Parts: sequence; C-alpha cells; structure tokens
Amino acid sequence: MATYAIGDVQGCYDPLGRLLDYISFDPAADRIWLVGDLVNRGPQSLQVLRLVKSLGAAATVVLGNHDLHLVMQSEGYGKASAEDTFRDVLAAPDRAELLAWLRAQPLFHVEGDWAMVHAGLLPGWSVAQAQALSDEASAALQADDYRDFLAHMWGSEPPAWRDDLAGWDRLRVVVNAMTRMRYVTVAGAMEFRATGAKAPPDKGPVGCVPWFAAPGRASRDHRVICGHWSALGYRDEDNVLALDTGCLWGGCLTAVRLEDRRVFRQPCPQQAKPSGWD
Repeated sequence: MATYAIGDVQGCYDPLGRLLDYISFDPAADRIWLVGDLVNRGPQSLQVLRLVKSLGAAATVVLGNHDLHLVMQSEGYGKASAEDTFRDVLAAPDRAELLAWLRAQPLFHVEGDWAMVHAGLLPGWSVAQAQALSDEASAALQADDYRDFLAHMWGSEPPAWRDDLAGWDRLRVVVNAMTRMRYVTVAGAMEFRATGAKAPPDKGPVGCVPWFAAPGRASRDHRVICGHWSALGYRDEDNVLALDTGCLWGGCLTAVRLEDRRVFRQPCPQQAKPSGWD
C-alpha cells in the first residue's frame, strides 16, 4: 500500500489520468491525497469530480477555494468570474450528488506526522487547533442550513484570528486561511493585497512573509502538505511539502509518495478553454 499526495488538478482530467497510470495507482491497495482545487479553470471539472468521488475511501480530499467557489455559485452566492469553467458540473444530471459530496469534504486532514490543507495554516494555530476549526467549518457546510454559511462566506474580513471570534466571522477566517491565504504579516494577520497563484513568494507586500515562513509557526511539528500557489512550485523544506506545480498553466502535475518522498511528475500542456466557454 502506498499513499500519494497530488497537487492542484483544477479540472485537468487528462493529466490526472496519466499521472495515476504512471504511478500504477491501484485503488484497492493505494490511496491518493488531493490538496484541493479539484475544479475550475481547466476544461474537465465534471470528469475530475466523478473520478475522485468514484474512488471512495481510496481518495482523501481537502477543499480549495475553487471548490468552494463552485459550491457557492451552485447556490447563487459569491461573484461569478469570466474564467470559471465548471458549467459542465452545473449542467450535469448528477449535479446534486456531486455537490453534496464536495460539501462533505473537509478543509484539513491529519494523519500521523502529516497534515494536508489547500492554502495554509495561520502561524498561531497548532495542528490540533486547526483540526478542530476545520471540523467547525465542515459542520456548517453540511448542516441543513448550509446555505446561510455560503451567504456569509465571501470576504476578507476579519484578517486575523482571535479566540473570541464567533459566528460567521469565525468561520470566514478559518475558510480564508485554509483555502486562500499566501502571505501573513509579522503579527500573523492574513494579507490579500498580493493575489494570484503566480505571485512570487519572495515578492510579497512589505512587512509580510509566506505563511509557512512565519516565525514561531505552531504547526512545525507536522509536515504540512499544501497547494494553491503555483509560483511557489514544488517545495519540500521547513516541514512544508508544496505541490502546486502549475499543471493548469502548462507546468506539470506532481505526486509525492509519502512513504519515501519519491516525486512523480506528468507534463501538462497549456489547458485549452472548453467548448462554449466565454
């Protein structure tokens, strides 16, 4: 049995299939961990969702910002983008089943010395605290009134964690940190002025550092697997394993076998816009 962590797929179904073939993935014996952003911007979000869902317990998924964006759009919340490419999911006959499955995925996963999140963890959060906060967000996403959460999820405020945060503000900080964050201030607040996966990690706003480089980061006792930041690329250092290697942008899709840290890559041609996309 082997466990492979895989970077951002973003609707790039064909490269994912080639990568699974390359590693001889056997869902009866092996497992894959996916760092989020299964969908959007690439041409085949529907096929990706159907494939990963079909793998059952062989696939462990954490939610990314694009996954949540799809969920919000499906319920009429958030801001649509001209670059969205999940029209195939919204028009699918199994749309409701797929979206319910997606909502049931966590923001954070911990197993042994490994932890997985799409974007990052705030510097003051221990892995145990992050797990508890992820559970709170997951409960809200799966509650009968989950649409109320979606209605309040959008936005970048408040920018920092406080233990006394409550309600939608509390959950919004959790979602933003785990699915959107790249830089933090020296005080540990999220900084969203430098946006985009192509933002260089060493060119952040003045007074900010990448979240994983924050002094005294409480999650350093685990090896944190993340994606979300294609300009960061592959990085295995400081107890961070970054796996977004820009498949969507013509880079590659990367898998790491966690048992021995062996790296597997599949080239990804620049993804064409799907038919009917505008």
